[in-house]
Amino acid sequence: MSTEDKAANTAKKIKGKIKETAGRASGNERLEAEGRADQAKGDVRQAGEKVKDAFKD
Repeated sequence: MSTEDKAANTAKKIKGKIKETAGRASGNERLEAEGRADQAKGDVRQAGEKVKDAFKD
């Protein structure tokens, strides 16, 4: 996994956590759900990169 991809995936997860927390604090269920979705996207992308790396070796 390239460092850039790893950083982008981590940034996506952090952005999602911030959105989720902001949504929870403000009572905005849509924002909270978007945050959880962003976190999941970051996790899936990171898992995909790990699979790619496994086949490169």
